[in-house]
Amino acid sequence: MCGIVGYVGRKEAYPVLISGLKHLEYRGYDSAGVGIIGNDGSLRVYKVRGNVSRLKETADKRAHDGNAGIAHTRWATHGAPNETNAHPHLSQDGHIALVHNGIIENYIELKRELAGLGYGFKSETDSEVLVQFISYNRQKYRCTLAEAVRISLHGVSGSFAIAVIDDREPGCVVTARRSCPLAVGIGTDGSCFIASDIAPILPHTKDVVYPDDDDVLRLSLPEKGGVEMMNIDGERREPTVTRVEMSADQVEKDGYDHYMEKEIHQQPQVMRECMAGRVLLGEDRIYLEAFEQNRERFLNASRIVIVACGTSWHAGLVARYAFERYANTPCEVEYASEYRYRRPVILPTDVVVVISQSGETADSIAAIRPAKEAGAFVYGVCNVDNSTIVRMADAYTLTKAGMEIGVASTKAFTAQVLVLMMLVAEMGRAKGVMGGEEYRALINDMVQLPQHIDYILSDESAIRRFAATLLPCRSMLYLGRGNQYPIALEGALKIKEISYIHAEGYPTGEMKHGPIALIEPEVPSVVIATKCGEYEKTISNIQEIMAREGRITAIATKGDTVLEKMVDNVIYVPDIHPMLMPILTVVPLQLLAYHVAVGKGCNVDQPRNLAKSVTVE
Repeated sequence: MCGIVGYVGRKEAYPVLISGLKHLEYRGYDSAGVGIIGNDGSLRVYKVRGNVSRLKETADKRAHDGNAGIAHTRWATHGAPNETNAHPHLSQDGHIALVHNGIIENYIELKRELAGLGYGFKSETDSEVLVQFISYNRQKYRCTLAEAVRISLHGVSGSFAIAVIDDREPGCVVTARRSCPLAVGIGTDGSCFIASDIAPILPHTKDVVYPDDDDVLRLSLPEKGGVEMMNIDGERREPTVTRVEMSADQVEKDGYDHYMEKEIHQQPQVMRECMAGRVLLGEDRIYLEAFEQNRERFLNASRIVIVACGTSWHAGLVARYAFERYANTPCEVEYASEYRYRRPVILPTDVVVVISQSGETADSIAAIRPAKEAGAFVYGVCNVDNSTIVRMADAYTLTKAGMEIGVASTKAFTAQVLVLMMLVAEMGRAKGVMGGEEYRALINDMVQLPQHIDYILSDESAIRRFAATLLPCRSMLYLGRGNQYPIALEGALKIKEISYIHAEGYPTGEMKHGPIALIEPEVPSVVIATKCGEYEKTISNIQEIMAREGRITAIATKGDTVLEKMVDNVIYVPDIHPMLMPILTVVPLQLLAYHVAVGKGCNVDQPRNLAKSVTVE
């Protein structure tokens, strides 16, 4: 996973590119580089091992004038994170530079063929093979850079978003995509901006082109041709420009120390945005457009199959409990990374729900194809409009969480759960499983979500104090029953991701079947023990931990006076409908992971070895 940036315009390219990379650094930060065609026509490439700040320290000291360039921040896939493997990669003749996000699956075959033609390779990457292949075709067919890219893509299998420059064509950048995110911004003065998402583009323009798979774009100032688009077969078409209704302020920290902290605190507003126009309190109903337009497909579904990865998979697990209990619909939840390599039995009467924050998760995208081939109905739950999953799905609902930059997902997760609960409520009401009184009570509780999350956030100091006691820990257990089991998994994942403390999530009742062997004072447990379900059984499990001198922190319902007399720490959440309780119980676990990571001095927004948008296998 990587972030690519490109620019051609009337300003100096270097500051635009560096600023763009800073906005994309959540996508990869083990190496970085920039390539610029200078005013003297020379192609200059600077790259380093490390993050964008290190690249800036190095490149700032050199001459880098010029109005066209490309840049890259990397999360290593092929080859170690070092300067040689960093992008941009140069062609053997030194004329062409390329940055690439994705994986070229047939690079070994291409590399062997090119080596036989006398091409040499300096790096271990598949991306260098691609730039050599483009250089070969440009020479062979004596064509323009855009034509060479188009011809080359016919011989490439895999996924890519690329930006390419050639010092023989100054004032021009060529870009193309297949199964990887790419946005092209068009400035009012004709300048063009390329990026893996819109964050680097927003400070400059809100007019954006989202290329389709196998589109190739030649970008230059209007007097040199402007924006020229063609598909892989050379058929030209006019680009469709979309006006993005998002401000540049949304990608800033707004006074918070970290993006993750900001995104946790944005959740009350995210709940409001997600419900706007959907939860109609005055009419005592929920209106979900995707459901209303496809009622029969949802109501007649033989089963719901949820496909997702990571945190989105946990949102799917929460939904499984709700679909079965409140909509009387069988539900399965699958890891997309496994689903795509099985031979799953998919029925035409299935509804396949694909959940993804970015809408570009490679494994989840791959799961859509067999579902559509089998005739199943594909429903996307996504945070990014015009993303690949949104375009591929038969219907979709946007979570409206706003851009999430912290690698560890927070607000995107709670928005996903809320959307899924809306769908369950609509299905349950339509099928007669959920009565009118409970349906109305659920709506009333949904509307209360923002103020309930505000209440949890208002007691952050207590969570901070508890987090300080966990800094020496090397292992933790997170336990929950029913729809709180996925929240135990999510809590454990969060603290693993950003503080590097080993943590495991388990169903509370499963503890005695193995994990109880780990209980000791040095292995604290976090137990979700709200009164929404199996409360007495959870109390019994807590007593089992206490009998073995385990330290316990409980997430409890506000007003519970029993737990505070039993456990070491209690974090309270307001009472709410059981379907919605996971949205509340996850918030203190997000805060806990955040403050532990801060206390340990970890890089909260850019945890080691991780990247935000997983666009490769």
